[in-house]
Amino acid sequence: MRWQGRGRSSNVQDRRGSGSGGKMAGGGIGIIAIAIVVALLGGDPSALFQEGLNRTIGTQISPQSRFSETEQQEMVDFVSVVLAETEDTWGRYFAAQNQQYPQPSMIIFSGGVDSGCGFAQSAVGPFYCPADQNLYIDLDFFYDLKNRHDAPGDFAQAYVIAHEVGHHIENVLGVLERAQGQNTAGASGSSVRVELMADCLAGVWAADVNNKGLIEEGDIEEALNAASQIGDDTLQREAQGRVVPDSFTHGSSAQRYEWFNKGYNSGTLESCDTFAAGNI
Repeated sequence: MRWQGRGRSSNVQDRRGSGSGGKMAGGGIGIIAIAIVVALLGGDPSALFQEGLNRTIGTQISPQSRFSETEQQEMVDFVSVVLAETEDTWGRYFAAQNQQYPQPSMIIFSGGVDSGCGFAQSAVGPFYCPADQNLYIDLDFFYDLKNRHDAPGDFAQAYVIAHEVGHHIENVLGVLERAQGQNTAGASGSSVRVELMADCLAGVWAADVNNKGLIEEGDIEEALNAASQIGDDTLQREAQGRVVPDSFTHGSSAQRYEWFNKGYNSGTLESCDTFAAGNI
């Protein structure tokens, strides 16, 4: 992605080293609150109780990034540019509807963070909190994205940010609120539909970025690969050697690929209605 020299968002808060990473979950209520949000948005809430508590307990006391300070600063600059580009894309969309786009903030943290949805640890991955309309990310996730999920490249990282912004768009449009009253379980449940819609909205953003001439050769392939590598079936096969569609929360690799591609090829929000009958 041709991001160097582009404008950066003013809605980025860097909370690394603020001390929240050294705080334990602060009681069951905080964990449960964030778990509900993580589940609704297609994440794995069990990470809060299992992987989150076990894998990151050492880094809670003194989080140590796997990137150098120079690499971290470049990533901060990069995600700030990506967020600014999403603000431009969705700001123009909402303006065309005679509405103002309520810009979300991005919170960069390390180890763990307090959010409007409760306390979360890095193991849950990037997430969006509807309660405070903030995106949260530990930059070390990009290390896992490249090395654990085999999804390298700056546009794979941009896809992650655009996907979380997609959840914000869903929140603004009332999709998340409507989804709460529906069945959240299984391959055709509301969690999967919410997740795939966010993938599609990320594709719509990518189409707009392409129209600006910011896409480089291989960028879209990086995003499509990232979407595929974090599909439920792929992750389940790697973790447990079998696929259990009834426990899907994100959608399959093929679905995530399909819906990002659908958004990218159409370039329209209207193409992203995963809740329409027969779409999943």
